[in-house]
Amino acid sequence: MSVKPLRFADGALELLDQTLLPHEERWLRCTSAAEIAHAISRLAVRGAPAIGLAAAYGLAVEARRGGDVSAAAELLASTRPTAVNLRWALDRALEHGTDPDALERFANSLAQAQLEQDMAIARLGAELIAAGSRVLTHCNTGALATGGAGTALGVIVASRPRHVWVDETRPLFQGARLTAWELQREGLPFEVVPDASAAALMGRGLVDAVVVGADRIAANGDTANKIGTYGVAVAAAHHGVPFYVAAPLSSVDPSAADGGAIPIEERAAEEVLSALGTPIAPQGAHARNLAFDVTPAELIAGIVCEAGVLRPPYEAAIARALAARPKTLVLQDRAS
Repeated sequence: MSVKPLRFADGALELLDQTLLPHEERWLRCTSAAEIAHAISRLAVRGAPAIGLAAAYGLAVEARRGGDVSAAAELLASTRPTAVNLRWALDRALEHGTDPDALERFANSLAQAQLEQDMAIARLGAELIAAGSRVLTHCNTGALATGGAGTALGVIVASRPRHVWVDETRPLFQGARLTAWELQREGLPFEVVPDASAAALMGRGLVDAVVVGADRIAANGDTANKIGTYGVAVAAAHHGVPFYVAAPLSSVDPSAADGGAIPIEERAAEEVLSALGTPIAPQGAHARNLAFDVTPAELIAGIVCEAGVLRPPYEAAIARALAARPKTLVLQDRAS
């Protein structure tokens, strides 16, 4: 893939600062877990799979500098509580102890596995999108978000639709800034639209399918994703538009029985009261900034993962997919 949000070199993790895209491509060189945690917190690197990769490399970085790997894992885990991939990656990395070479090999294997999973998701998901479709997506789920080939955006790129509607994704505009940037590089026709226009586009018969990603999927199929996704799903159900979720099995949290058990991150009010740093609300105004919402499983037509397209009833389908997953998935060190 031509887009890569992170790279590991000479014992340091380099991150493409996504807060500056699309107008500037600047790489951050992180030489400690604390620097990586700060980058994750401020969304310099973002997307559930990509922050899992960044955290895994963060432990390798911390081990190489002689730091406390366990403390580093707790610090990194606290940065984005909704994304289950983050804790998933850290827990598996910790199984490799504190040897920096072993941790680096594990992180490399995780990155390779992510790419393979993304490619499988793209292939399987593309089969759901009819030729000539007009597809709507929310937030950013491309290579920038996964470190591989992308999940929902990977499906869209693989299907080569006639047109892509890109929700701007307030308050930080991941759609307008990042998804549009990736689609432009892929040469696909798209238009950026206000988040609030999704229902109107569907009402006019201009959307044939919706494909979104996931930060956490509960055991029953309820799915947490960027705020605004739930509203898109409700509109899609009302208008008979299929609504698909694309995510690796590492996004499934079997300990969460349903969406009510998924922690929802709340971010600073300033993100809502301003637009990319420029104040837009009256001085002294208050805001509530829920970063995610939960889409009920009954609104989801299919969950596309590397194991296939899961269909309702999701509790049974997810359990079967998890049980069939190779035990060695991203746990076995691969030669670096």
